[in-house]
Amino acid sequence: MPHDMTLLAIRNADGSDSLGVKLEGGILDVRAAAKRLNLADPGNLDQVLQESRGPELAKLVEAAQKARLPLVAESSITHGKLFSHPGKIICVGLNYRRHAEEVKMAFPKWPVLFSKFDNSLAAHNCTIKLPPKEVSYKFDYETELLIVMGKTAYNVSEEEALSYVAGYCTSNDFSARDLQLETGGQWLIGKTLDDFAPIGPYFVSADRVPDPNNLKLTTTVNGETRQDWSTNDFIFNCQQQISYISKHWPLEPGDIIFTGTPQGVILGKPKEEQVWLKAGDKITSTLEGLGTLSFTLA
Repeated sequence: MPHDMTLLAIRNADGSDSLGVKLEGGILDVRAAAKRLNLADPGNLDQVLQESRGPELAKLVEAAQKARLPLVAESSITHGKLFSHPGKIICVGLNYRRHAEEVKMAFPKWPVLFSKFDNSLAAHNCTIKLPPKEVSYKFDYETELLIVMGKTAYNVSEEEALSYVAGYCTSNDFSARDLQLETGGQWLIGKTLDDFAPIGPYFVSADRVPDPNNLKLTTTVNGETRQDWSTNDFIFNCQQQISYISKHWPLEPGDIIFTGTPQGVILGKPKEEQVWLKAGDKITSTLEGLGTLSFTLA
């Protein structure tokens, strides 16, 4: 697993996504550094995690720093997708106390699980093209902490669960509430339209996140703060989520877990105050220590 690193994805001119390492003074372009140093390119983040290429990445970064390779300004980079083909995309619903209260639902006795597909994955600074109004029009934000698995976890205890985590990201479980709740309770279809899972801008290794269960979380829409809370309001904390899921199927390196959203979503407002998101809106999602994810609707 990557250690003591903050990573991002770089969208290259050929349309591929490769890795960047955020260092003091700028970004190390991993693909370019590997070519210049004649070392193996560890690939994208999916490959680093799924193929245990963390040591390759660490070796390359050390060599690049010793060679004093030039860094690039982050402002010059187009962010790519941190994840393109994770083995599993697992989402935990209704996982904040205040959120359950605002939507007038009982606290679940066990984590509520659903999934997304790869087509929903999107990058920092992406544009989400909304479907035609006859398909859906009740669009909502859900800023969430994303857990990224680094080792295979099967039937693990809560006490050991976090040792299987590679790192964390800022994410948004973007949602079409009419599809989710007004078509027979189909959470999957309401959560899995194209680009409905933006993630980024960074992957932060677990050793740089002292307590994932105590991170400030905020959401803005066109500059207006909509969510401002903390992961300390989890109904099921990160350890409990990982342990519970792993009792039913193995969590493998590169699998990702959306951990739920706090109160402040549009769905939680009185019906007469619900103004759904629309084309032109800009949303930001921030997790303490993990960076601010931005995307625009079109």
